[in-house]
Amino acid sequence: MTYLFIKAALSGLIIMIVSEIAQRSPALGGLIASLPLISILGIIWLWRDTTDIERVAAHAQSTFWFVLPSLPMFLVFPAMLRHGVTFWLALCLSCVLTIGLYVITLWLLPKFGINL
Repeated sequence: MTYLFIKAALSGLIIMIVSEIAQRSPALGGLIASLPLISILGIIWLWRDTTDIERVAAHAQSTFWFVLPSLPMFLVFPAMLRHGVTFWLALCLSCVLTIGLYVITLWLLPKFGINL
């Protein structure tokens, strides 16, 4: 139980730090948020929990493929905000777009021989 608390606390701490830094410098907050800190922590936790090389490798590869369809959100969301779309609507529409792109990715990857 202590281990789960440490994992949750450390992961939450990173999110809190990014949020606080972004209040002072959006660019620096964005830079830190773009670092694969959560992915690296996930890989470390997975390795520590399983020591399964194949599972860690599959996780890292899946992360790569799922990052790609999430990237347009970070262009569409600010564009909508700057064009007068309210925050919550822009966020929801951006999330819907990302989910749609995830579905397309899951449909396309097997056609190229990539199975997640």
